[in-house]
Amino acid sequence: MSTAGTGPQVVITGLGTTTPLGGDVAATWQGLLAGRCGGRRLTEDWARDLPVRIAAPLATPLTLGRVESRRLDRCSQLALAATREAWADAGTPQVDPVRLAAVVGSGIGAMSTLLNQFQVLCDRGARQVSPYLLPMIMPNSPAVTVGLAVGARAGVHAPLSACATGAEAIAYALDMIRAGRADVVVAGGTEAAIHPLALAGFAQMQALSSRNDTPQTASRPFDKGRDGFLLGEGAGIMVLESADHARGRGARMYATLAGAGMSADGYHVAAPEPSGEGAARAVRACLRSAGLSANEVVHINAHASSTPAGDAAESRALRAALGGALDDVAVTSTKSMTGHLLGASGAVEAMIAALTLRERTVPATRNLDALDDQIELDVVTVENRLIPEGAVLSNSFGFGGHDVCLAFTP
Repeated sequence: MSTAGTGPQVVITGLGTTTPLGGDVAATWQGLLAGRCGGRRLTEDWARDLPVRIAAPLATPLTLGRVESRRLDRCSQLALAATREAWADAGTPQVDPVRLAAVVGSGIGAMSTLLNQFQVLCDRGARQVSPYLLPMIMPNSPAVTVGLAVGARAGVHAPLSACATGAEAIAYALDMIRAGRADVVVAGGTEAAIHPLALAGFAQMQALSSRNDTPQTASRPFDKGRDGFLLGEGAGIMVLESADHARGRGARMYATLAGAGMSADGYHVAAPEPSGEGAARAVRACLRSAGLSANEVVHINAHASSTPAGDAAESRALRAALGGALDDVAVTSTKSMTGHLLGASGAVEAMIAALTLRERTVPATRNLDALDDQIELDVVTVENRLIPEGAVLSNSFGFGGHDVCLAFTP
């Protein structure tokens, strides 16, 4: 499906993030341009016997208050930190709360809190379990945390679509503003799943890179030698507004969120549909939603998580959706540096796409030594690349066959 192409123009007025490259937007962007990779070897005792002992944790420790740290799972803490930056970046909008909404999701959610509190129950008994347990582990907890932080009363929503969650949240925000349900929406995704159970589970699926000795080069999108993704954590939050509302308060606008397209593979609970047909439908729907032709696209921030099947299917999908116009499109995968942030990845990469559009500079894909023969894309490597003015797409695909594409224009 594509979001309705009618209604108000929707613009981005605030950005916030915390990632394996930096604790805010500026540090993350500079890390991308510098080609830094957030992977590191896990030295904690709990990782000693795991088959995969590498991940991409936050670059900067969170600095939340004691009460917030005690009452919120880490997943919600990351969302709150990113929201505070985005809200301040947007100029702390003065908006009627009943015209303000929040849409924030997570792919896995409060795994650490749930498992840790179960251990408390087993070891110390029921009376020692945290009274905040249930609010902390609710799937909508990050959305509620963000909604309460900004005072949203037009709606608080929590999409759950695996690794496409953050992008779907932004697409839902676009729908809300176009439909007249809100003037301002705080939207994005968050994830904090660097936990032994998550690492063990993904490793058993053979989804993770096993390059334990070289974590900096483990994430290798499009490379012949890729062997899985690098698990990361982080959050990305956008403040989206109708253009009229933003202009009315003199807000700075990063870019226009021109359209969104969504589809489902209907193929497998984890594997992508090999031809990329479902993902191609999402890209086409996105272009229709934005009123764009394939020839207007100058850059794509690919989902490209560094899995053998996923990267090849995405290449086929883009060729099917854009045809010969794809030959003139600069493609990158910033997961080569951030790792895969799961439910947060689509939101963080949407933020990066907006910054790429504004700066007209594509961060190069790292760790790409030999392009896979199945990848028929102009992948930006070695050096960052300047691009002409045009439309930028950001792809996000999740376990279960969730396909989301977002389009940004100046």
